Formats: sequence, structure tokens, C-alpha cells
Amino acid sequence: MLSIKDVARLAGVSVSTVSRVLSGSKNVKNDTKRRVERAIETIGYQPNLLAQGLRSKSGNIIGLVVPEINHETFARFIELTEDEVRARGYSLVTGNTHGKPEIEDNFIKSLMRRHVDGIIFSRVSDRSRALRMLQNDRVPTVIIDRSLDNEDIPTVVIDNYAAGMLAAKHLISLGHCNFAIITGPQNIALCRERQRGFAEYIEHQALLLLHHNIYEGNFKFESGIEAARYFLKNGISFSALWAENDLMALGAMNAFIRAGIKIPQDISILGMDDISSSKIMIPSLSTICQPFEAMCKKAVDLLFDMINGNENTDHHVVLPPNLIERESTGYYAG
Repeated sequence: MLSIKDVARLAGVSVSTVSRVLSGSKNVKNDTKRRVERAIETIGYQPNLLAQGLRSKSGNIIGLVVPEINHETFARFIELTEDEVRARGYSLVTGNTHGKPEIEDNFIKSLMRRHVDGIIFSRVSDRSRALRMLQNDRVPTVIIDRSLDNEDIPTVVIDNYAAGMLAAKHLISLGHCNFAIITGPQNIALCRERQRGFAEYIEHQALLLLHHNIYEGNFKFESGIEAARYFLKNGISFSALWAENDLMALGAMNAFIRAGIKIPQDISILGMDDISSSKIMIPSLSTICQPFEAMCKKAVDLLFDMINGNENTDHHVVLPPNLIERESTGYYAG
């Protein structure tokens, strides 16, 4: 990505001189101005007005776009991102897309009309269209949580494949050999990566994840209940279940306990996210923890590098997950 530094280097002037030329300042010599203009034309640089603060309406504002503001995971993103942004003297404007591409598009357009200085963005799904708008307008943008392979844009994500492997490894270490999984929506890449890591680790241990033991959920508590009812109705037996987020794990646990199934004596259940409810549930929920604080801090750092015209080669940040073992997973009773 071309930056104002590239123009300054080619023209043989300082970055501040380039900024003065771009802003139309009269305090620049004509020959210096012409050198800067030739450099801009030569490399095809398109000035990012938002990043340079040249639009009069810019007001030190960062936008944060999330799919579901009521989900504790994204509520945590908002809280942590706002802390980081405020520490830099900026305000945060948050948008809830409700998982709908059309709302996502409209909110992104609204942020662009407000001339925000940058955007941190967790997309609705792989089919999100808003990213193209942001790139076309050269708005400094960082993707957090939900990215696609080979995207030429700064991203901060957890290693979702490793999360799946960690989940399978934990359950196998407890002696389990018959598994089920509740996935998130398959039109979101991270859900497919979690499932792939889980299934491949199991296969590497000469075990199987049967097709009918896989239920596609939607990350909501109710879909965990629906998954458990599906397994019970169809007589699908297993001793260990991984749900790709805590809400679905808690929903499944609720339905199983109401059906007279003991956790973890009859079925071990593992979640992901480490939301607050996972600690207070009885039994408490074992889970794969995401490093939310590190993710948000890194996303804000990358965004402000772009806003300030600083080069950063570490554009694609992948952070490791951690296992938190509580009461809902136990040794296979046989």
C-alpha cells in the first residue's frame, strides 16, 4: 500500500512538506510543490484524506462494526477497543449489523459520510460486500475476528484451526473416542477452520467424527438447545461434545440436563470464548479462551499505524487460543 512516505522519499522532501502540498498550503515553494506533484503522479499515490486529517469534518473518530452487539464476545470487543481508542484521544462509534449484509453496507456508508478516521470491522460473513467500499475509498481499515485467506488488508484473528485441534486434544486426553460438534454458520470462514482443526486432529488419532454427529448452529443459545434435541431425537450417541462457542455449549448443556443426562458423567461438554456465564453455570463450562484484550489492542495499533502513515509489515496477526478446564469435561466413564 502506497503511503505519503513514498511520495516524500521520491520527491526528496519531508512528510510534512507533502502534507502541506496536499492541503493546498501557500507556505511551499513552487519548485518544491512541482516535485511533490510529479512524485504523486509518478507512483499513482491517492491521498487518504481521512488519515491525514484534511477533511474539515474529521473529528478524531474511529468506527467499530460488529455483527451482534448483544453477544458478549462483541460487547467485550467494544469495551476493549473503546479503552484503546480513548487512550489515543479519539472517540468510538459502534455499529451493530445484526448479522445482515444490507445493514452492514448502510452503516459502513454512514461512517464514511461522517469522515471517520478509520474503521475496525468484524464482517457479517464471507459474503460481506462492505470491505470493497472501504478499500475503494482508501479508508484505513483493520479486520478483526473474521477474516478470509489471502486478504490484502491488515487482520487480527485467533488461530481457529489451532482452537479446533486444542478442543479435540483435550477431549481425547480424557479418554473420549466418540465425539459430536456444534459448529457456527458455515458461511463464516472461522467456523469452517474450527471444525477442520477438530476433525483432522481426531482423524490423526485414528478416530472418526461421523457426519451425523455434526450440527450446524448459529452461535445463539437456542441453537445449542436445538442441537441437543436433534442428537437426542435421532438417538445419536457420543461421550464428548464441542460447541464452537459458549452460548451454544450452554444451550446444549441446558437441554441435556433437562433430559436427565449428567454433565460430565454422561457427556463432557466444551465451549469456546470464556463468556461470564461459563464460570457461573453449574457445572462450570470448560472452554477455549480467545485473547480478546490482545486482539483489540493489536487491531487499534495497526489502525493507528495506517492513520499516521507508518509502515507496518506485521499486517496479518494470528494469536493463539488457550484451554480453560472447568467442571463440564471429565474422564470417559466407559
